[in-house]
Amino acid sequence: MQYTLTILVLPLLTFLFLGFFSKVLPHKLSGIIGTASLAVVAVLSYIAAVQYFFGGVGASMAGGDVNEYQAIIAINFEWLKFTPQLHIDLGILLDPISVMMLVVISTVSLMVHIYSMGYMRGEKGFQRYFAILSLFTFSMLGLVVATNIFQMYIFWELVGVSSYLLIGFYYTKPSAVAASKKAFIVTRFADLGFLTGILILSYFTKTFDFAALTANNGALVINSMAGMSFMGISIASWAMALIFTGGAGKSAMFPLHIWLPDAMEGPTPVSALIHAATMVVAGVYLVARLFPVYFFATPDVLTLIAYVGVFTALFAAVIAVTQTDIKRVLAFSTISQIAYMMVALGVSGYEGHNGLGYMASMFHLFTHAFFKALLFLGAGSVIHAVHSNEMKNMGNLRKYMPITHITFLIACLAIAGIPPFSGFFSKDEILAAAFAHDKVIFITLWIVAGLTAFYMFRLYYRIFWGEETVHEHVPHESPKIMTYPLLFLALLSVITGLIPFGKLVSADRLELHTHIEWGVAAASVLAALLGIFIARHLYRKRSGKPERIAASLGSFYRAAVRKFYLDEVWYFVTRKVIFRHASTPIAKFDKKYIDGTMNAIGNTTVAASEAVKGLQSGRVQWYAWVFIVGVFVILLCWVL
Repeated sequence: MQYTLTILVLPLLTFLFLGFFSKVLPHKLSGIIGTASLAVVAVLSYIAAVQYFFGGVGASMAGGDVNEYQAIIAINFEWLKFTPQLHIDLGILLDPISVMMLVVISTVSLMVHIYSMGYMRGEKGFQRYFAILSLFTFSMLGLVVATNIFQMYIFWELVGVSSYLLIGFYYTKPSAVAASKKAFIVTRFADLGFLTGILILSYFTKTFDFAALTANNGALVINSMAGMSFMGISIASWAMALIFTGGAGKSAMFPLHIWLPDAMEGPTPVSALIHAATMVVAGVYLVARLFPVYFFATPDVLTLIAYVGVFTALFAAVIAVTQTDIKRVLAFSTISQIAYMMVALGVSGYEGHNGLGYMASMFHLFTHAFFKALLFLGAGSVIHAVHSNEMKNMGNLRKYMPITHITFLIACLAIAGIPPFSGFFSKDEILAAAFAHDKVIFITLWIVAGLTAFYMFRLYYRIFWGEETVHEHVPHESPKIMTYPLLFLALLSVITGLIPFGKLVSADRLELHTHIEWGVAAASVLAALLGIFIARHLYRKRSGKPERIAASLGSFYRAAVRKFYLDEVWYFVTRKVIFRHASTPIAKFDKKYIDGTMNAIGNTTVAASEAVKGLQSGRVQWYAWVFIVGVFVILLCWVL
């Protein structure tokens, strides 16, 4: 399957071509080139998936058992060598989760490219936009097929750079510039932990390779770090917790979530790409990639992941209920749903039905990508029509935007977990895994399921029902180039839940037979229906009930609107503590001593050269005089 290298190379070449020739290429041609490139990537990804899962390639090394999938190294070569054992390779690893991610990334990215042809038409920087989209796609594709953790880290940082460029696409807009810097800085703090964890892990195991790290249930990690601890915690736990810190930053887990809502300052199609298929799922994918190590070597860290995830899911859902900007509602929804996936990994076992949580996490990542992309692109269609992100400027848009209305409704039903839409099947598996592992976690996730249905249908009813807002221009349906991706993603939001996912993806790569836990499913559907009913009662027609309820909640509601003041807390920590008491003294030391030392060396060199440069003046008389004086000095020394 060496042709999979084309999947990586094509978007990279597209980025370079569009980047170098952006000033001479017509706007429309840039979009066509970028979209055509992604179409080829998507087709190749589908071919790879069919060949791997159904063509026998994935099971060819397992004695012909088509239900046991093996990892295939399609390409691998040594890049940097430190010791005979420790080296950084670059390659392509194909296994169930990486092949699944190729399909997700290429599909969503292609839909975003097509949609952007209409949404971004006429925007200044149109060519630059499509160039960076290709870079973003290349970065995420490289991340998911990495053969080793350092290769993943390289592409991890490229994802961060790409997101910085896209979030700050409107670089003349101060809020967009601030949001891009915030995303970059917050994730850099997290990535420092990730890099530290990688260095600790590689120092003891003498490898970066995923296959070596996860082989034999993480035996290499267990054996190489056995008996070593720091501050009462094992070195292995420190390393894996620090690696998870990087994942928590990218996936916007509490308290590193603060960058994601502000990332809405970028173009709406970018939000769809970041939230559905690229940046925020990277953390989930990282934990899944190293899952055998987490489960067997550091189960305490896996428990930590579960509790961080469950708190984040509830925290973000509560905030989403209070937001009025439609993109920010979806942003907090993403945080909550990604946290769902983290919880599923945290409560998962490894073999057989005990590994339900792992499969459920990947299943929800798969289905969520399509209906979350649909939600963001639907929101973009609404914004395109009314030129506002605020719900107060919307209402009764269903009669003007029938396609956007019905596709947005499908996405809301999917994320709410209403059968037979895809979110029902994947969310049910997560809840079933949580129920078997920890009842407190299950109850919390059940509450989050109800809140999810409530805030999504609060959004739906306020956009498409209620009283019509007077607009300067009559709202209209988006052009076909924007509605076709909506229709395609709506179809995927309906049918992807029917895929027998357990037969394709599991923790031990063996077929996992699953069935609907009807008791758990009934409870989750009941919570969703209750949330939908309350949202319908409060928002289908305009009334003063929501305002009265908000007023009755007092300071709690105000805190939720302000995102529980986490932005202010981080501002205090960074500006008043880190910058004042750490960064400023370090900057002074650097300027006074480091720069001072370098300046002193330079000044001494200049002074010395000034002192001796007269010896090379080019005047013959001076050379003769020096020669004669030198001869006399030598004779004098010889005589004495």
